[in-house]
Amino acid sequence: MKKYKTGYMAGVYDLFHVGHLNLMMRAKEQCEYLIVGVLTDEEVVRWKPQPPFIPYEERVRIVAAVRYVDQVVGVSSDNITRIDAWKRYRFDCQFSGDDYANDKGWLYDQQQLRMVGSDLVFLPYTKTTSSTKIRTLINQALQ
Repeated sequence: MKKYKTGYMAGVYDLFHVGHLNLMMRAKEQCEYLIVGVLTDEEVVRWKPQPPFIPYEERVRIVAAVRYVDQVVGVSSDNITRIDAWKRYRFDCQFSGDDYANDKGWLYDQQQLRMVGSDLVFLPYTKTTSSTKIRTLINQALQ
């Protein structure tokens, strides 16, 4: 039996790669039902220095095609915070890459989620491939 009934994770999932797949696979190993939130293009622009290469609708289709994903939801300003996402989806656990494990904001959110009976679990980040590395290579090739 899996540890959690419902799991949740959110991200941009631009330039979908094996690191994204690994996170989804590891999350699904721990929960029966995995909800994956995909940030809208507008939300990405609010948080990142540049817009995604892949439009929102296409990123949703890619994530929905992953066999570990049971439901795909949009992430916008009304459910961008982890506690707002919890209020909407009532997940038992949120999953994230361990590159955020020491971030003060994420640790605060972990405390908030624990107060409502939900966990925040950090999963191993794939160091060999990342969207940042791919984006850098693309930008270098375009110069």
